[in-house]
This record gives sequence, C-alpha cells and structure tokens, in this order.
Amino acid sequence: MFTGLIEEIGKIAAVERMRDGLRLTVTARKVLEDLQIDDSVNIDGACQTVVRIDDHSFTVEAVGETLQKTTFGEFTPGRVVNLERSLTLETRLGGHLVQGHVNGTGTITQWFPRGENYYLEVQLPPELMKYCIHEGSIAIDGISLTIAQLQPDRVGISIIPHTVKHTTLQFRKTGERVNIEVDVIARYVERLLGQSPHSKLTIETLRKWGY
Repeated sequence: MFTGLIEEIGKIAAVERMRDGLRLTVTARKVLEDLQIDDSVNIDGACQTVVRIDDHSFTVEAVGETLQKTTFGEFTPGRVVNLERSLTLETRLGGHLVQGHVNGTGTITQWFPRGENYYLEVQLPPELMKYCIHEGSIAIDGISLTIAQLQPDRVGISIIPHTVKHTTLQFRKTGERVNIEVDVIARYVERLLGQSPHSKLTIETLRKWGY
C-alpha cells in the first residue's frame, strides 16, 4: 500500500528482456536508504518487488498483467520514473490509499501552466471513467491527485508547482500515455452492489445520501 506522495524521481538504468517479462534496473538515492530484497516499490504507479540491490540502484522484474496494463513496455534506459516505498503504520497518509495496482492507461490531452498552477487533462477508457467523481481521488503515474473537472471521457486536474517540480509531470507532454489507478473504494462499492441484486442500495441512493 502507498500514499501517492512521490519520494523521488528515479531513472531507468537498464531494461533486460526475460521470458514473459522485463527486468528493470532503476537508479535512485532516497528509496535505497532502507530498501531490502522483497520490499515493494511503486514505480510510475505500479507496485513491484525488489529482487536485487546495489549501492546506486535496485532491480525489479515486471511480468504478465503488469506489462499489459501499464506503460512499462515503453521503458528505455534514461527514462525518469516516479518512486515511492510502501507505507508503514507510522507513515502519515497525506495522499490517498494507493494499492499500486494499475487499472489501465490514459492519454494526456492537455497539459499547460494556468496562472500560478498547472492544468492536466487525461482521457480515460470507459471502464475507468465510471469510477471517477468530482473531487475524487485518482493516481496518475503513482501520483495522488484530486479530480477537479469531469467530462464524458476525461478528467481535469489542477496541480500545484510543488507537485510538478518533485515528480515526472515536469517532463510530460500532450499525447503521452500515463498509468492510471482509480479509487479502490469505488470498485468495492460496485462489487458489493453487483452481488446484491435484491438490495435497495443503489448508486442513486448513495448520491442522495451525499456519497
């Protein structure tokens, strides 16, 4: 589990093809301070298990569904990535609960400075858009963000300069793909409603109650 508050920007040092997957070596500083083999690290939104560590980098192995649902297949040496270690019971939850389970990808349709802040717009597929609500949480490349605007097929987000400066957003461009994790609470509610066909609890009822 993560918070979506990025600890540092790392860099892909090596990409090795392996059977049914990729072995990624990432250079870092802060996340290496207490990192151990088998620890979890969120890389651009995807939770990965550390399999090797040296003085300046760590290595993970991405396989199966991770490669299908994320942008990892586009990674090449030199690419910068967002990094966050898994939270502990003593960690302040300053962002929101992020599992590191990427649900799919979106495409940046707008990205520009707006006044003192920035505006990011991302187009999402229908299967992810249905979980988005105004002022709800979303993780984009592992970054905890709040949805400011909703359109039928995209979300708009206002971002402060601090977030841009300390994440890979500063390098993003219109047309690029990003990893998306929607709020897990919405998915649980959908699942519970789907399993209770005779329940009087509906999406409309929840809306009337203020959820």
